[in-house]
Amino acid sequence: MATRNKFDVDENLESPFDIRHFRRAMVYIRKQQKPMLLAFALSALSAGIALTAPLIMQHVIDVTIPNQNASGLVGWSLLMLATILISVILATIRSRIMTRVGQEIIFEIRTDLFKHLQELPFQYYDDRPQGKILIRVVNYVNSVSDVLSNGIINFILEIVNLIFIAIFMFAVNVQLSLVILAGLPVFLGVMLLIKTRQRRAWQAVSNKSSNLNAYLQESISGIRVTQIFTREQHNEGIFTRLSGNFRKEWMRAVYLNNLVPFSVDNLSTIVTTSIYLVGLLALSPGTVTFGVILAMSSYAARFWQPILNLSNLYNSFINAVAYLERIFETLDEPVTVSDVTDAKELPPIQGGVTFDNVTFAYDPGTNILENLSFEVEPGESIALVGPTGAGKTTVVNLISRFYNVTDGQIRIDGHDISQVSLRSLRSQMGIMLQDSFIFSGTILDNIRYGKLDATEEEIIAAAKTVCADEFIREFPDGYLTEVNERGSKLSQGQRQLISFARTLLADPRILILDEATSSIDAKTERLLQQGLNELLKGRTSFIIAHRLSTVKNCDRIMYVWNKGIAESGSHNELMAQQGLYHRLYSAQKMEV
Repeated sequence: MATRNKFDVDENLESPFDIRHFRRAMVYIRKQQKPMLLAFALSALSAGIALTAPLIMQHVIDVTIPNQNASGLVGWSLLMLATILISVILATIRSRIMTRVGQEIIFEIRTDLFKHLQELPFQYYDDRPQGKILIRVVNYVNSVSDVLSNGIINFILEIVNLIFIAIFMFAVNVQLSLVILAGLPVFLGVMLLIKTRQRRAWQAVSNKSSNLNAYLQESISGIRVTQIFTREQHNEGIFTRLSGNFRKEWMRAVYLNNLVPFSVDNLSTIVTTSIYLVGLLALSPGTVTFGVILAMSSYAARFWQPILNLSNLYNSFINAVAYLERIFETLDEPVTVSDVTDAKELPPIQGGVTFDNVTFAYDPGTNILENLSFEVEPGESIALVGPTGAGKTTVVNLISRFYNVTDGQIRIDGHDISQVSLRSLRSQMGIMLQDSFIFSGTILDNIRYGKLDATEEEIIAAAKTVCADEFIREFPDGYLTEVNERGSKLSQGQRQLISFARTLLADPRILILDEATSSIDAKTERLLQQGLNELLKGRTSFIIAHRLSTVKNCDRIMYVWNKGIAESGSHNELMAQQGLYHRLYSAQKMEV
């Protein structure tokens, strides 16, 4: 599973496309069936009116001109002009309707995708580059919208056109109509030969496009590191390789697509030539007039035009299939961390936490924690220390149920957290992660993110508690200062303090601090600690820290090691044991 989270690894489809995907797509189409039916009616009417033009032309050539009927010629010309104008007007109205329909379908699919992505667990994002997720929501949805809107109507319309044209053709001349139809078996043979290769080619394009987008997103996010280590030329080489792979697959897919119009154009030319040869040489001059030949050549062009359009629609459909597969694969991604069917609301908690023989593995067979058991009393402050990768962050992630335990049970105030709703669980927790994410917007909005109904006074009070108020007021716009995504114009310490204020504003009963003070200077940390000491009173807290001086005053310190808790006790108790914690603390003290 770990290899999936790379920009240069092609994604394997977990559910190949079949008719069920198309049925699912029809769910979005049915919501727009009324405007689509209107658009189809307008299209059919426009096409029917346009098909009268060859008949008018035949009548003019065979009757009006030989009879030297000047007034009739003007009348028939005006009628033909009217048919063209009406056809164009109806087609324009239809185009506007279908543009709106296409955008509505885009909106529905993209909304469903985003909603589902909001509910997917951390594990899903651990296994995939962000760029490969973004391209599905933006590019792929755009690519399929026209096929699901205009494509459906155009497909039906072109079939109807073919039937109408065939009726008009056979009404004019049966023998020449059979000449026109003779090219169909050849065309169908070409389609059967290339259809499988086309689908595989567009799947390859989808993969290479996803890889390219993933690397582009990764490169933009890590541009500072790139420039620090002067990796520009090396990265350009990677991008050139990925872009070249995309270009190669795109050209291959387009080459296969172009075989279809190439075949249609040549068959149309051969058929039109055959009409003149058969009409002038093989058939009786008394039954085939020059007007009939011109009318049939016009119908031949019109007959093969829908076939060309259908082949282009087929190409678009093959292209869209590759993207629909990715879209529905994302929508089918299971929400493994979700409310059970009869989930209960977790009542207001005191903060007691119990781990009962908990085992957990990110990947099957590789346990991070095994048979972990401990109890935390309400209001107790717990420090989790130990070497990197021992599982400290995993412990607090399990308390918040960002992952499901592999085995065992976690209870809060006696309630099994797997049986309560996620909203009622997480709304009573405050989690301050090591990576302080700042959203684009004002500082005020960022702090309010965890409690949307918070007043400005409450926000300022939270900022003062974590010592953020002073530096915020130094900005020209104070709390209304606009910050960029990820807070690029703020120092890392400032981002952490803003995130701290956001967490504390939610007034949690259980507070989780994961390296929350790692980017704060010693002076600010001392001031912050004063406010935290007051805030932590009466709340259960879990504090992860590598700097052991910051957790000396915790009620209990747990040394996480070897898939469990190796030592547990107060600072003085653990120092007296002369064990793992003593060695770690002594080593840090010597470094200072």
